[in-house]
Amino acid sequence: MARVLVTRRLPPGGLDPLTEAGHELVEPDGERFSHDEVVARAPDADAIVSLLTDRIDAAVLAAGAPRLRVVANVAVGHDNIDLDAAAEHGVVVCNTPGVLDETTADLAFLLVLAAARRAWEAESDLRGGRWRGWDIDQYLGRDVHGAVLGVVGFGRIGQAVARRAAGFGMEVLHHSRNDTGMAGWRRDLDTLLAQSDVVSVHVPLTVETRHLIDARRLHLMKPDAVLVNTSRGPVVDEEALARALEDGTIFAAGLDVYEREPEVHQRLLAAPRTVLLPHIGSATVATRTRMAQVAARNAGTALAGQRPENLVQLPTKESS
Repeated sequence: MARVLVTRRLPPGGLDPLTEAGHELVEPDGERFSHDEVVARAPDADAIVSLLTDRIDAAVLAAGAPRLRVVANVAVGHDNIDLDAAAEHGVVVCNTPGVLDETTADLAFLLVLAAARRAWEAESDLRGGRWRGWDIDQYLGRDVHGAVLGVVGFGRIGQAVARRAAGFGMEVLHHSRNDTGMAGWRRDLDTLLAQSDVVSVHVPLTVETRHLIDARRLHLMKPDAVLVNTSRGPVVDEEALARALEDGTIFAAGLDVYEREPEVHQRLLAAPRTVLLPHIGSATVATRTRMAQVAARNAGTALAGQRPENLVQLPTKESS
């Protein structure tokens, strides 16, 4: 039996794979353990089950050494984990890809529709008593059906969004580092941005993708274009995006992720034609429960001395 430190309260049933295997769970009495509490408890843990909002840094991993064997993140992303420190201490890192693809794609398309049709602006006026009845030039948005969708990053979620776009008769373009061999691939991101009516971003956060969508690239987009980001917040330069919305460089934006969560840029909060959601891309009962179960299975597999299905590649001395 191993001891598993669980940093947050997870959905009911999410940790069943670990309890069924007889492992001891160390869970918070409240909603979460603080970073300091995780560091304090790490020396007694064989495994950590964490969330994307938990900082599993060098301090945590050093405190856990040499007992700590695996960190299982309940997320696809893993930039909250210091991979260099994990490699140094021989800690396996796992994530949960594939589980949330369809749910996140649903949310991305919700943002496409809501931003293009100015739905949140219209609803806010209605709820706030500012709507004075129908008029022909009220809340004029942009058509989604028949538009050109540019998907930046054509992994599982990007492809799921493209499938939804087909139902709206959209032409789908996509950009990825390598040629997919599929119709609509654009080698050059700048070309895709210039040709698209709607741009949906689905790339991981890396050194190369930080501020991938910056002021220069926003100016390449059409003035009636819509930008949607459900990937990672720092992929989009929020200051530049706010300016682009204010001056009409682009028409609208829909965001579910932010550069400094839970802080949201003040200019974005005030920007016109902007739909802002609090990182709910995977937020359904079924998907969040499956994410927790996959992370728990990953941890259990590693504790059994086997290779987890969702193993994150750690840097080597040559690559670090």
